[in-house]
Parts: sequence; C-alpha cells; structure tokens
Amino acid sequence: MDIQYPGFGSIVVDGTTYDHDVVIDGGAIRARTKEPSRQHKAKYGHTPLSAAEDIPWSSERVIIGTGAAGRLPIMDEVRDQAAARGVELVTMPTAQACELLATVAPQDVCAILHVTC
Repeated sequence: MDIQYPGFGSIVVDGTTYDHDVVIDGGAIRARTKEPSRQHKAKYGHTPLSAAEDIPWSSERVIIGTGAAGRLPIMDEVRDQAAARGVELVTMPTAQACELLATVAPQDVCAILHVTC
C-alpha cells in the first residue's frame, strides 16, 4: 500500500487523493466519521478521537497519524480499549505514520490518519 502525506489537508493512498481523514482497515479505505466525537470538541479545542468512533481493531496494532503537527487529541478511553483488546496503539504525526505504514503488508494495516493540524 502506497501512502503519501503531501502536507496539510490531504493524503494520497494508492494514487487516490483524499481531502479528509481516512481509516484503513486491512487495506479497505473509508472516511473517518468524526460525528460521534464532536461532543468533546469544546473540551479539547479540536474534535478528538474517541472510542465512540468506528476504530479498526482487527489487527494487533493500530497506527494513528495525529496530523501535520501531531495535535489530534486521543481520548484515554481509546487507549483503554486498545489495552483491553491487547492492541498496540502507535501514535505519531501523520507524515511519520505514512512512512511506517509503507513497511506494513496492506492486509495488516489498521490506521486512522488525520490530515490537518
């Protein structure tokens, strides 16, 4: 899977450009649905990643690209769910996450990639 982060506001996966956050689950790509987390925006100053979202837990590791400056808030409940499921949660700025994802077989990719902040 070829994943490139050209910079703030977009991401390119296998030649297709997305101008929104994406979730990758075993090679399947979909838009991140932020609505379940929006209720927490005032507390964090940004819509965080909450456990109410559809997180791809189907792998032993979930990679979260936290944006250009690494500012995507990740709620403790997400970390708690990962620990309870025995899933390693790897968080880093999106550019670094894309570099890491380039080393993973497509069927093993579980990731949430934030394209702004």
